[in-house]
Amino acid sequence: MNAQAPDALIIGGGHNGLVCAYYLARAGMKVRILEARNVIGGAAVTEEFHPGFRNSTASYTVSLLQPKIIADMGLVERGYRVVERPRSNFLPLGNRNYLLTGASLEATQDEIARFSKADAARLPAYYAMLESAAEILRELALQAPPNAGGGSLALLAGIRTARRFARLSAPAQHDIVKLFTLSARELLDQWFESTPVKAVFGFDAIVGNYASPDTPGSAYVLLHHVFGEVNGKKGQWGHVIGGMGRITELMAEACEDAGVEISLETEVAKLLIENGCAVGICTKSGEQIRARRIVANVGPKLLYDRLIDAADLPAGFRRMMDGYQCGSGSFRMNLALRGLPDFTDLPGTGDHLKSGIIMAPSLDYMDRAYQDARRYGWAREPVVEMLIPSLVDDSLAPAGQHVASLFCQQFAPLLPEGRSWDDARDGAAEAVLDVVESHAPGFRKLILGQMVLSPLDLERRFGLVGGDIFHGRMSLDQLWAARPVIGSANYKGPLEGLYMCGSGTHPGGGVTGAPGHNAAGTILRDRGFLGRWLG
Repeated sequence: MNAQAPDALIIGGGHNGLVCAYYLARAGMKVRILEARNVIGGAAVTEEFHPGFRNSTASYTVSLLQPKIIADMGLVERGYRVVERPRSNFLPLGNRNYLLTGASLEATQDEIARFSKADAARLPAYYAMLESAAEILRELALQAPPNAGGGSLALLAGIRTARRFARLSAPAQHDIVKLFTLSARELLDQWFESTPVKAVFGFDAIVGNYASPDTPGSAYVLLHHVFGEVNGKKGQWGHVIGGMGRITELMAEACEDAGVEISLETEVAKLLIENGCAVGICTKSGEQIRARRIVANVGPKLLYDRLIDAADLPAGFRRMMDGYQCGSGSFRMNLALRGLPDFTDLPGTGDHLKSGIIMAPSLDYMDRAYQDARRYGWAREPVVEMLIPSLVDDSLAPAGQHVASLFCQQFAPLLPEGRSWDDARDGAAEAVLDVVESHAPGFRKLILGQMVLSPLDLERRFGLVGGDIFHGRMSLDQLWAARPVIGSANYKGPLEGLYMCGSGTHPGGGVTGAPGHNAAGTILRDRGFLGRWLG
């Protein structure tokens, strides 16, 4: 091995790769990041998509980024600032009716009471149930799961987790089992009777989840979206000033200050494998770069199906990875607007426009969207969430004008009958705009420019196989000690010298930084640091 070779070569400059690089470099390792694009940040980037208009073009809102990572990397001191949503969600329902949640528990109860006094009364207990489960997720997020065949460390991790679960009351254990196994509808039916109330909470169960709210296990995805915090407020979501790219810009600054080398426009074509060990990479341009450790901040499907020859992988591992499921059913649009939309159900401006605007009035609507996508390739009436970040961040658009993020479900990763998303993209975008127009007439006339990202575009642009924003389905068979597969839950690949630090590892998708943090811990423990540099 060349004496000048990096101690760690990280494939992919997304936020988890940056987090992993920072901790390794802080421990004294020589680290180099290779990023295929000309901008750092992976899917957490802020880009100009129309002259004078900038937006978070993929990942678009923050909550799950771990407070420990924010503190360790000094992000606040470097300029990290998040504006909380004054309201969580605005759900237009038609006929001049709507549900507006999140200003406070009492205000949300008052809103819900318009639909069901019983649901309003049950809301505090529902929140307490979610928070009890979310607290366990927070504890587990920065710990490596027990790994099959992992020896004493895996045994200790399993015992620690089992003890934590055993300390819970029987009702709390019962609730957690339900959250991990039930469909979102089954869970919500046990708590609420009102259709709009179930819709506003059920939406989180299909975000990045190519599934129906009736799919077993979809309740967990709901939970995954509530274990974060903003500015110390648990469960809160917010807008990063400067867009999501501001997070990764500041992370890159911290990395460079720690001595990390960042190479842009350096796309990896293959890993170099010798005698069952990962020893380097070959770039698209043909350059070979060797390193003592290869750390993949790309999804498992991309890594094992495209960057490593099948013959270099153990047969049992290949079989497990063949069944690894990708495809979140997501479709992204970024719009430059000449003005603000006016919603029929709640006209004018107000805090509702600063919230997550959810255009999906019922669980049945969400189920139909999924069934349509299975049948036709995309929902005839998609599920649409709109955010207008320029209302709290005037750096994103010219004065008096705005940008809108549209996050949309359900759109098949692969279209039926061999059709291509290149041919279907515009039709799908029109279906999305039809939904918005039905709630805010005249919306199309506000559009000055747009960026449309189909599942195929998300794959090409950000390396998200199947357009999967989570690097792999967040289902029980692909969570915790089974993420990405049994036997590789400790951030180690099946080859010596190969590690994983992306969202395809525990605790999964979202801008958390946790996989990068945990992978660094595994690498440092393997090197004999015993976690000292992770604090």
